[in-house]
Amino acid sequence: MQTPNSAANEILANISPLQPERVPISRALGLVLGEDVVSPVNLPHWDNSAMDGYAVRAEDVQGAPPHEFEIIEEIPAGAFPTKQVGPGQSARIFTGAPTPSGADTVIRQEDTTRLDETHVRVDDTRDAGRNVRKKAEDVQQGDTVLHQGTPLEAAALGMLASVACFDVAAHRRPVVAILGSGDEIAGEDERDAILSGQKIASSNTYTLAALIERTGAEVLNLGVAKDDPDDLRARMLHAAPADLIVTTAGISVGEHDFLHQVLDDLHLDKKFWRIRMRPGAPVGFGLVGDLNATPWIGLPGNPVSTMVTFELFVRPAIRKMLGHTKVFRAVTTVVAAEPITLGAPLRHFLRVKLTGDPSRPDAHLTGPQGSGILSSMLYADALAIVSEDQSEVHVGGELQAIVLDDHRHVESCPW
Repeated sequence: MQTPNSAANEILANISPLQPERVPISRALGLVLGEDVVSPVNLPHWDNSAMDGYAVRAEDVQGAPPHEFEIIEEIPAGAFPTKQVGPGQSARIFTGAPTPSGADTVIRQEDTTRLDETHVRVDDTRDAGRNVRKKAEDVQQGDTVLHQGTPLEAAALGMLASVACFDVAAHRRPVVAILGSGDEIAGEDERDAILSGQKIASSNTYTLAALIERTGAEVLNLGVAKDDPDDLRARMLHAAPADLIVTTAGISVGEHDFLHQVLDDLHLDKKFWRIRMRPGAPVGFGLVGDLNATPWIGLPGNPVSTMVTFELFVRPAIRKMLGHTKVFRAVTTVVAAEPITLGAPLRHFLRVKLTGDPSRPDAHLTGPQGSGILSSMLYADALAIVSEDQSEVHVGGELQAIVLDDHRHVESCPW
């Protein structure tokens, strides 16, 4: 049996980022940059005004105001100056417009009084030497503005547009095939059977699809296979277009768990089959040879186990395929708000709600921690980690925890 840490590392050792493809930046949100981007221009292109006001020479606004200036031209945004500002002269200018030669100051318009069409009075000189954005103060031509591996979020897309890079090489979104199994599992077409208690709703189909999409991948839903090797095999073969296959249930060794047999028939290169953890011990991983060595991760069928093992093993794999270098959520220190007693010497991932100081929050169990109690995930903010050698955690004891909406990520597995 693998430890959770070694299992995560084994999976990632067999996963590679997908090849970059060129995409317009209008469709690149959430992707990861697959190349360095070098700016072909300076930003700003030229000195420009940070205010609506009057461009003047700083030496002409020394001493106590007022100071009177001749207005020699008007420069709206989008236009360019045609005259040089000399002693006692000014140019009416608007935000973003290039500043004229000779001027090194823009006096904001609220500190001035317009005397007539060609003259203005400066009533406050607080802006002497200010309000001019210098050429290339943001980016110099030839600078690498974004590096390979940068997540393409709003600011990054704005920078790409600013340097006229309207399409980029980005790692494409992986396609993740999901497959459930079990004669007792039903979809929405068997609602009456679910309500009457004859069948169990396939909640994993919806939670897994949501988790995959939230991580940034696309879902290929293969449905729910019956406890029949022929049905399982046929559905698995439909996963051929996928970059990753994720199955739930059928991974144990019961008489009706045929996934082992089917995967052997498809020439699975099995890496591991169980992990020393709770919930979620029956997790398998390997490469399916008949599907071009597509990575396969087999998750347990209980809904809590499915969600916890997705967070620990599937989510980092998807992030690596997307081109992220930091694939694991960071851990944070939490404080046990109640005593915790555990049984088997396994690494436990307990569902907790966090309260109090965000820098060192209190962790409250979300109720019974059984692997079938989905509400324990519904109300959870984090997974508190209890190591194999801890059978008890006292009130006030410190634990590491994975905060489930934390956007901080690290390269190495922290648990």
